[in-house]
Amino acid sequence: MKGSWSQAVSACAGAALVIGGALALEARQQTGAAAQREANQVAIDADDIGGVATGPGGPEAGVWVIAETSELPTMYRKIVVTDDRGRFVLPDLPGATYRIWLRGYGLVDSEPVSGRLGQRLALAATPAPDARAAAQYYPANYWHSLLRIPPDREFPMRGTGDGTAGRGGRGGAAGDVPTQGHWIAAIKGCVICHQMGTKITREISPAMGVFESSVAAWNARIRQGQSGAGMLATVTGLGRDRALSMYADWTDRIAAGEVPPAPPRPQGVERNVVVTLWDIATPTSFIHDMYQTDRRNPTVNGYGPVIASDFNRGSLWVLDPLEHGVKEVKMPYRDDLQLIPTFSPQTMERPSLYWGGQLIAQERQKTEVQMVDAKGRLWMMLSFRRPANPDWCKAGSTNRFAQYFPLEQSGRQAAYYDIRTGETRMIDTCFTTHHGAFAEDADDTMYNAALGLPSAIGWVKTRVFDQTGDEVAAQGWCPAYYDINGSGRYERASDRLIAGSGYFIAVNPMDGSVWYAVPGTPGKIVRVDVGPNPPDTCRSEAYEPPFYNAKAPDTLGYLPRGIDVDLNGLVWTGLAGSGHLASFDRSKCAIKEGPGKFDPQHCSEGWTLYAVPGPQMQNVTANGSADFMYSNWVDRFDTFGLGRNVPFATGTGSDSLLALTPDRKQWVVLRVPYPMGFYTRSMSGRIDDPMGGWKGRGLWAANEVRNPWHIEGGKGTRPQAVHIQLRPDPLAH
Repeated sequence: MKGSWSQAVSACAGAALVIGGALALEARQQTGAAAQREANQVAIDADDIGGVATGPGGPEAGVWVIAETSELPTMYRKIVVTDDRGRFVLPDLPGATYRIWLRGYGLVDSEPVSGRLGQRLALAATPAPDARAAAQYYPANYWHSLLRIPPDREFPMRGTGDGTAGRGGRGGAAGDVPTQGHWIAAIKGCVICHQMGTKITREISPAMGVFESSVAAWNARIRQGQSGAGMLATVTGLGRDRALSMYADWTDRIAAGEVPPAPPRPQGVERNVVVTLWDIATPTSFIHDMYQTDRRNPTVNGYGPVIASDFNRGSLWVLDPLEHGVKEVKMPYRDDLQLIPTFSPQTMERPSLYWGGQLIAQERQKTEVQMVDAKGRLWMMLSFRRPANPDWCKAGSTNRFAQYFPLEQSGRQAAYYDIRTGETRMIDTCFTTHHGAFAEDADDTMYNAALGLPSAIGWVKTRVFDQTGDEVAAQGWCPAYYDINGSGRYERASDRLIAGSGYFIAVNPMDGSVWYAVPGTPGKIVRVDVGPNPPDTCRSEAYEPPFYNAKAPDTLGYLPRGIDVDLNGLVWTGLAGSGHLASFDRSKCAIKEGPGKFDPQHCSEGWTLYAVPGPQMQNVTANGSADFMYSNWVDRFDTFGLGRNVPFATGTGSDSLLALTPDRKQWVVLRVPYPMGFYTRSMSGRIDDPMGGWKGRGLWAANEVRNPWHIEGGKGTRPQAVHIQLRPDPLAH
């Protein structure tokens, strides 16, 4: 009887499983059919793909729908966000077959399906099985936020001479860190080259070998490849043992299963975003900047080529966004190329984990582009000769600028590439060019933060050069200095140069003054009034962000890098260390004259700091965002759609561009979720068609990471050009 009963129970259980399985299958089929009916209601055009995304709990709102094809001249992707009912429209797709899938926070990537133009799809979202699986799709800065910064009580931190560090330690220059802010700024130096928190950086690869400890593994890791010497110097400057133990603790906790907090899914207007990407360049290219129009008139070059500079190869990459083709244009040089110094060392202590002993970084011409002018010429910074300057730049010359402030070397000069003719012209400069900006003046002057000098600006009057072809007559420069003796002219014996080399530069459209950022802790922004008869009439001022107010730690800012000025004359700078987008209003300064103005902290009242979104690093007393801003920009002419004068920052560590809405209270995060590792150094907007609505305007940026193998996909991945547009709603087509 017992056996019969058991057999009966087993039979009943088996029948129940069959029935349950059938019911589950039927439920899934019904859910799928309902989703397809919902998808069929989405309005699309003949060149769109639309549909709906659903998960076990119903519609998936705020997740990305990714379409990718390799059937065009270069790899092409388009990404949109689902609305509150999980619906989506991928608009204006070129003719091709696409792989389409879902990505979103709380999910793992869904199985790709094939899609064609005019099709409506019901996409099934795949919930992440656990928090660790979900976190694999989080931006790098969320993982970077798990870093435990030495607490404030450990500072000031002094090196002990052997690379170790401790509070009050003696001797040795191998670590001298006054404050926690200095420590954070130093480790963010890593993010000047690549994100921290990507899978490559947050894990210790088994391919490195076996080590006695994670500290030993990190000690080996930072010595690899051509950048090894720089990484080792950064860690040694902090005190090697203390810094290595911090990174070892970080990767150990991640290996043990610790995960960061989940980012929010796109909300509000963030769901109206359309992202389009094209592969450009090579797997070893270092894309530094990308531009496509005149910042003073963003309708220039509408629908025309988008051009990126390859810092490594001495090239331009020209993208045709209408035909989806990419071509490389090699830049010329005057001297033997071997006489132009490389930017990266041509030796390494240990081979690269990815490239072995191959010296992939040459970086002789150090190409950086700036913008397209009204004549359709792309201006760039280009090393085309050996560093030693000609005699007319030096002391003893009859050149009035050389007599005032002689220059012995120039590490990089200026050039332009004519988009229409393909011609490149080189313009020799006595000063080292870096991140230029055009003024709105009669001479169409291009200013540069003269990199490498104590503090100075240089300029090329492009109208003069066009009319005369005279490189000497077209350029000038002047130092930035504190006029201590009040003479109104730089006097070496009594005046003091403003310390620090300039980085990004901007021109105030209200008064023509030139502003540039000097990175540092706290760093500073510098204003130069060139006056009517430079260099004699050059006047300069410096302003540090508020940094020393212990009573208000939340208002401390440091490490300015980018700079721009809006149409009202308000200066904006990204404070990459503390994680703020900051505005500076010079008119609010209480001290404008007298000795007090030589204190760069004298106008804290002129600053307003807006903390960028995203997590803070651990143990941080004041602001220490895990994100990084390589630069910032002001959308003066509403090229994106959020309004005029909207300030943007590059979320360089967070796969995003960050917009601060006009009311100065809300951030709009423009995330590029695929491929992960979107790292941009600069951005700008272009209006292709002023009457074309949202389709006629948008932002342009590029994946400008120094090592493209850090991007999702690893070795062999190419950088991308990225166009970001804002629809009126998530289903606009």
